[in-house]
Amino acid sequence: MLIAFDSTQQALRAEMLLEYVEIEIDICPTPKEITAGCALSIQFADDDLQAVAEVIASEQVEIRGIFKAVQPHMYEEVLI
Repeated sequence: MLIAFDSTQQALRAEMLLEYVEIEIDICPTPKEITAGCALSIQFADDDLQAVAEVIASEQVEIRGIFKAVQPHMYEEVLI
């Protein structure tokens, strides 16, 4: 799964918060198929969706959305 952002500041903030609660993440370029204002995204395991959503909500991190790859170069937004 992948979190896309509209600002680099929010991406870096989310990175810090998720690492603090020991969720395994990777910073990666935002896929061109996802329209976002920030070139950075955060990848995480599908199993961590609930924990990630809780951190995003409780810390009021502004995100573009959470997306799941459904095929190569094709993503769909996950509603949380």
